[in-house]
Amino acid sequence: MSDTAMEVEKDDAKDSEKLSDSPAKEANANKSEASRPEGGGHFFMNMWTIAKRELVGYLNAPLAYIVICGTLLVVGVQFFLYQGGIWQVDRASMARMFQFIPGLLCFLTIPLFTMRSLSEEKRLGTIELLITMPVRDSEVILGKFVAALGMVTIQILLLSLYPIMMFVAPWHLGAFEWGPFWSGMLGLVLMSGAGCALGLMFSGFTESQILSYFATAVALLALFFIGSVVELVRGPVGDVIAFFSFQSRFDPFARGVIDSRAILYFVSISVLCLLVAFRSLESRKWS
Repeated sequence: MSDTAMEVEKDDAKDSEKLSDSPAKEANANKSEASRPEGGGHFFMNMWTIAKRELVGYLNAPLAYIVICGTLLVVGVQFFLYQGGIWQVDRASMARMFQFIPGLLCFLTIPLFTMRSLSEEKRLGTIELLITMPVRDSEVILGKFVAALGMVTIQILLLSLYPIMMFVAPWHLGAFEWGPFWSGMLGLVLMSGAGCALGLMFSGFTESQILSYFATAVALLALFFIGSVVELVRGPVGDVIAFFSFQSRFDPFARGVIDSRAILYFVSISVLCLLVAFRSLESRKWS
């Protein structure tokens, strides 16, 4: 065989090698491209996957059922028995419940459902694995926020069993003011959203669930009960306190008024705390 023929044969072999390698390289490129969380569809899909993972974790733990059942029991005692209960009220209203529930949410429910969101991941070391997966930090933060707010919202919605059983079925105790009730429920959800974002932020600062719980509870109780100081402090100082008070922002909802300024306030607190939690999670990549 001549030298020219041998060179032609070698060139043909190289070309066939390139052709056989190209599909594999293209498949790998497509696979890596598909693993990137690009676009809104991937964003919401990844966020919902993380939220479902968190919700399953909550529902598989007895703490969620203890908190929800304990809260319903305490609210029932306060609603029916404390200081004569609803029977001493001149009208069919849940106003007394809305005076009691926000403090209970701030002290117990919201801190318990948010304390493990990022603290537990840090303590177990799974946060490093989570942030190296093909998901954005924002998807992690929002997924955990949606899960925590979902659990708190479930508990809030279960409170509607009291007026439904008393004024719809099985008892029919007369007409009920549903407008103020549903506006109050909306106010509780909005306030809980701000509280869950605050709890998620504190959970991102520490590896201890206990520290996260107390930091969240103290901050939420302070933000809520400073509204009681407004009546004692007049002038510009009182106006500033009322501006930041959860209680002052929630009161219009409890009276049946949907206040757009209060909605903007709670949403702003939620966004601000989520941004801080995002930066806190992102800073681990820089260290």
